[in-house]
Amino acid sequence: MATLSDKKILQSWHKNVSPWTAAIQDKAIPSRILVTDQAITDTVASLQPETVLDIGCGEGWLARSLADRGMKVTGIDAVAGLIDKARRLSAVQIAYEQIAYEELSATRITDRYDLAVCNFSLLGKESVEHVLKTIPQLLNPGGHFVVQTLHPLISCGESAYEDSWREGSWAGFSDEFTDPAPWYFRTIESWTELFVSNGLSIQQLKEPVHPESGQPASLIIVSSVP
Repeated sequence: MATLSDKKILQSWHKNVSPWTAAIQDKAIPSRILVTDQAITDTVASLQPETVLDIGCGEGWLARSLADRGMKVTGIDAVAGLIDKARRLSAVQIAYEQIAYEELSATRITDRYDLAVCNFSLLGKESVEHVLKTIPQLLNPGGHFVVQTLHPLISCGESAYEDSWREGSWAGFSDEFTDPAPWYFRTIESWTELFVSNGLSIQQLKEPVHPESGQPASLIIVSSVP
């Protein structure tokens, strides 16, 4: 499993900027259109933040959606090509910056936010652990951290239900995608421990259900700084 790493994730996303942006723009991912896009947007809006940090913002669809609801949004991503796409696609005033997860710190990002959100953007191991360690320093007192990720029970497949690196796949996507990114699987217990050990209080676990399969389409973790 030596080839499966945080570095390999970034290498893949640098190669797939254009097809990913096209897939989002063309609404080519059914689960997002039917369930998860609305689920994360509604969850963030329900917490009524004035300022939001979108970590792993990609081409910026969530940042734009939240800005349209009146929030002041900053989007960051490690991939320069995605930040460029986000800037080109955003008609409203949103601040975008290329920042690697490992570079997140209270000095690298000097503003403090009411809410930080990661929407299917916590894919690695060490990089994700660093994000969770840093988040409390980036939030205002009482601020929230919201994560939407693959539901562990559904995404585990035939593999053992234990933390481990998994091979990636672009199955169901266009042929323009290449070199699928690996990802680090975490159990629900492991996700919970990652939040609690970094001083975040979990307020809610949400499981948006896919209307066609009847199965959870994702897991949303809502937490706060005590």
